[in-house]
Amino acid sequence: MNTNYYIKSYSSIKNNQVSLNGSVVYQKEEAAFSEFIKAAYKDQETKYPKFFKMDKLSKLAFLAADILLKNENLDQEKDKDIAIVFSNKTSSLDTDRKHQESIQNKESYYPSPAVFVYTLPNICIGEISIKHKLYSENSFFIFENFNAAHLTTYTNSLLSSGKAEQVLCGWVEFDTEDNYEAFLYLVSPKGTLEHNKQNILKIYNT
Repeated sequence: MNTNYYIKSYSSIKNNQVSLNGSVVYQKEEAAFSEFIKAAYKDQETKYPKFFKMDKLSKLAFLAADILLKNENLDQEKDKDIAIVFSNKTSSLDTDRKHQESIQNKESYYPSPAVFVYTLPNICIGEISIKHKLYSENSFFIFENFNAAHLTTYTNSLLSSGKAEQVLCGWVEFDTEDNYEAFLYLVSPKGTLEHNKQNILKIYNT
């Protein structure tokens, strides 16, 4: 049984900048997140109309995942066994705030269903799975900070147990328009950069 796993590729979105494998692929300075993420979506020619109805956390995670997975040139008929393991600090807090506001709105008898559907952080995993036809394991963990050690252990366990052939994992955090970050990486039995805590932190901090 293979016990060595590797980071095949990685993507990040923060500070109005989108990167793939350490290279900037799009940036839009001095723009609010809502404007920036829509512009990045169009620039990267991401085709998924439901994107515009998503909450901000889902838009962030979806775009980071889509850029990474498109670069892998996956065969959607064969490469379905990709697990997704995400994490963040604030869960779905941004949407929770909006949901609470809709409940307290005296002009409305009912909270907004369009907002309520995104009051769980793992909804973003569902959006990614639908777009890329992924049917494997998925989990969403809440940590105080980016926890590379836990992601390493959990991901390697999924691979070694045969529950997935590859794992898309990382950190997707959205609190406010000025406080957001996505860092995703794809782990596989094949590659050159060994999947361990040290290497994850190295690419996360670059």
